[in-house]
Amino acid sequence: MGPTHDGRALQRLLDELGRLPGIGPKSAQRIAYHLLSADDEEARRLAAAIVDVKEQVHFCPVCFSYATGETCDICADHGRDRSAICVVQEPRDVTAIERTATYHGLYHVLGGVISPMDKIGPDQLHVRELLSRLTSDEVQEVILATNPNVEGETTATYLARTIAPLGVRVTRLASGLPVGGDLEYADEVTLGRAIEARREV
Repeated sequence: MGPTHDGRALQRLLDELGRLPGIGPKSAQRIAYHLLSADDEEARRLAAAIVDVKEQVHFCPVCFSYATGETCDICADHGRDRSAICVVQEPRDVTAIERTATYHGLYHVLGGVISPMDKIGPDQLHVRELLSRLTSDEVQEVILATNPNVEGETTATYLARTIAPLGVRVTRLASGLPVGGDLEYADEVTLGRAIEARREV
């Protein structure tokens, strides 16, 4: 005898949860059974939140971080220091740096890193858009905040060489961040010190 309709619904939920990063079969089961025991309103709130975020959140056309308005909140904030742009790999890295409350400039999200193994070069990243932001005299410094691993260092080196002829100061986050680590997992103190002690490239 085949699975019941309810059984198929539960398996579908387990399958979808299992596709999420960091969620293995056991975690998927815990979440699924929690939702089954939760009241209908809690489950509907979660479903509505997922639908809303997909419908309302898009990439900022200026920095390529996440936005709900015409641009992201940081690009729209005229109180930010517009002489500095911090270049990161992903939008989650913006959140990590903002948690330090150390940096008050703007950001630019590359959307990844140079990785020949994955056939990702500068043309697949938001490099041209970054360079176009440097054509005005407003930006005085570009802070390269890619992850301290091989791909991140390769990307930072490429950007430093590309930006240098433009006459803009280029700096890199200081040591203190673990090699091979991700910015999103760095604690606020370590990441804040790395920003403050950035160096010339």
